[in-house]
Amino acid sequence: QVQLVESGGGLVQAGGSQRLSCIASPRTFPTYAMGWFRQAPGKDREFVAGWSGRSPYYADSVKGRFTISRDNAQNTVYLQMNSLKPEDTAVYYCAADLYGLGPESLPDYWGQGTQVTVSS
Repeated sequence: QVQLVESGGGLVQAGGSQRLSCIASPRTFPTYAMGWFRQAPGKDREFVAGWSGRSPYYADSVKGRFTISRDNAQNTVYLQMNSLKPEDTAVYYCAADLYGLGPESLPDYWGQGTQVTVSS
């Protein structure tokens, strides 16, 4: 059983930065691919960033602004979010999947989510 715990959400002004963290249960790395999804009010959950193979993959809406990284020794994956926009407001979910993560993925495991609110 994989457990994922996110942290780092909060209120930030447009143009600002925020870093999200997701700590996974031991032995999750490197067996599972890790990534981030988000869900805005009234919208479907959508892919943000993740790994499929060795290279990270980003949604077009965040490319150039968000960076995903990982610390295998700490079982932690990060999402550095820069140049935030009000449309980035959402609950952000950490996810893990045995076969990789991309826009069409249905991850095996989800975290509980952390709220990010970007004010204009």
